[in-house]
Amino acid sequence: MRILTQDDIAAALTYPGLIAALRKMFVTGCTQPLRHHHTLDETDAQKGTLLIMPAWQRGGYLGLKTVTVMPENGARGLPSVQGNYLLFDATNGSALALMDAGELTIRRTAAASALAASYLARKDASEMLMVGAGAMAPCLIRAHAAVRPLKSIKIWNHRPEKAEALAKALSAEGFTVAPAPDLEAAARSADIISCATLSTEPLIHGDWLKAGAHLDLVGAFTPKMRESDDKAVKTASLFVDTREGGLHEAGDIVQPLAAGIIKESDIRADLYDLCRGTHKGRETGQEITLFKSTGAALEDLAAAILAYEGSR
Repeated sequence: MRILTQDDIAAALTYPGLIAALRKMFVTGCTQPLRHHHTLDETDAQKGTLLIMPAWQRGGYLGLKTVTVMPENGARGLPSVQGNYLLFDATNGSALALMDAGELTIRRTAAASALAASYLARKDASEMLMVGAGAMAPCLIRAHAAVRPLKSIKIWNHRPEKAEALAKALSAEGFTVAPAPDLEAAARSADIISCATLSTEPLIHGDWLKAGAHLDLVGAFTPKMRESDDKAVKTASLFVDTREGGLHEAGDIVQPLAAGIIKESDIRADLYDLCRGTHKGRETGQEITLFKSTGAALEDLAAAILAYEGSR
């Protein structure tokens, strides 16, 4: 069995290649049972969550990801998301590779958002606002830059020093990037807003979204979490990576559904529809679009196959 480290994953999963691999997998599909989602302490979700995500293609590969999400780890100097990915031969069950699931998850999540943006963001979108400055943030910026001509990037974080540090690091890579001290002002001018936080309260308000804006929501992955307000969800054309995840796990969708703000039929399409061409995505230059990502085992499998085959 091959061991793929974080550096191996990073080298194999370049964004153009990974976005293409995800697009192909959403077209061909795979078997992916509903993922297991376990709160480790029922009285306090901040104490941790365990996710178990299997997926397979008959006659191809089988993958299993286990992930722990520990919101309090930042204070301990540890990553909030940690995990491992096992890749098997689906024809005989033999183990092929053990991978660092943290790097794989971060990259496939960013690539899924960029894949959605390739259908939903304006083709001339050049200004991006990144809300959050954790491990996901630089990956989301790099991934979106692979599909849209980003000329100006701003970063907002509740701890301004983290936004400043990330802006400095990405500037060294050649991006035109700066910290955003005023979230509302930055949101009002952005063509693409990407959020990757653990917020339980809305950060982006619908009144801030300009005509033609695209809102990418990544961070809030439980029904009790939220990154956008009801006005944003009501105003925007809604898209999800998978309907199963969006309707059952995403607080930005689940909460306004329960309140009667939106209906299930308001979700225009998922990534299957977009990649297979059954929905074209953005319809006008003035349309405001919203993409809610919860992650899918299909995305992990596509990334793991690409990493494994690329490392041979």
